[in-house]
Parts: sequence; C-alpha cells; structure tokens
Amino acid sequence: MTNPAEEVILEFEHVELLLKRLRLPALLHRLPPKLVWSAYVCINGFITIALLALLGEVTGSPFVFPSLGPTAYLLFFTPLQKSASPRHAVLGHAIGLVCGFGAFWVTGMHPFGQPPAPGFYWPQLLAAALALAATGMLMVAFSVSHPPAGATTLIVALGILYRPWYLVVIEAAVVLLVLQGWVFNHLAGLNYPLWSEKGEKPLPPSMRP
Repeated sequence: MTNPAEEVILEFEHVELLLKRLRLPALLHRLPPKLVWSAYVCINGFITIALLALLGEVTGSPFVFPSLGPTAYLLFFTPLQKSASPRHAVLGHAIGLVCGFGAFWVTGMHPFGQPPAPGFYWPQLLAAALALAATGMLMVAFSVSHPPAGATTLIVALGILYRPWYLVVIEAAVVLLVLQGWVFNHLAGLNYPLWSEKGEKPLPPSMRP
C-alpha cells in the first residue's frame, strides 16, 4: 500500500523518464516537479485534441466532443490506471454510444435542434436516464471501467450527436486518441498496453517503490 504522496511521486516518474529521454533533465532541477508535470499533461492534451480538431475541420465530422477531454486526461495524468487502458477507453465509449443511441431511438428520436416543449421534456429526461443506466449495467457486465463513457452516452441520448454516422466518427476519434496516448506514453518509458493485460498491470521496475 502506498500513501497519496507516494502515488503522486510514482505517477510523476513517467514524466521524468520522458525528459531524460529527450535530454532535458535540467528542467527538473530548475522548475518545481508539479509545474513540469502540469506542462506535460498540458502539452500532450493540446497536441492530441488539436490533431483531432484539425481532422474534424478537414472532414467536417465531429472528431472532438466533450467526453473526449476526460479520456485524454486519464491517458496522460494516470496512464497506468485500469480505466486509462485502451480496452477500457475504446469499449467504454462504444458501450456508451450504443446505449445512448438505443435510448434516443426508444424515446422517439427527438432532435436536439428542435425547440423544447414548455416545462419538462419527458422523452429527453427518460432517454438520459435509460442511457446512463444501461451504460453502467453493461460496463459492469463486461468488466469495463471508463467514467467518461457516461458523458458520451448522454451526448447521444440527448440528441446532441445522434446521427448513425456520428457514432462511427466518435468511436474512431477515441481509437485515434488512444493510439496517440500509446505513442506518447511509450516515449515516456511506460509499459502502456496495446490493448490490456490480465489482472492488475504492474508498474515498470523504474517506477516501483
């Protein structure tokens, strides 16, 4: 068991490894570790989302959507956590998309662009509840843990991004983000899985207490 302070040190070590690989270890002596870590998360988040945004602009498709942000944060802030692995990220969002569209379809296919009816619009409320409940149920059933998928299912269930083609684009964006995360985390010296490993993924020797 490690205390919170030790966990922070372990999580930061992959940033230290990357700086050594880039021959920039002096930054660790001149700047506070948290500032360097913050910059690492900031730069990687910017690059990955900027590339997807550029792809979206070129193709006219929604390659950037709100719940992609939390996924990017997990990939670079706690990359060795179970919820940040490719399997959990890809399958989690896929489950959210299917459940969100299913709830959207069952409750009447209500486009978000239409003016809401006075008072509560019950189809949307029911769709949101059904989508989140089904997403949670299926993630438990398939042993998938990825919290940002809860936001993805609501985006679809509420009719914000509901066209079948959008669902394919959203899942493709998740896969591309995970591939970028795999590249950056391996540059940092982490044994980040290509998909997943059985059981708990051990820390690499350089990061063990």
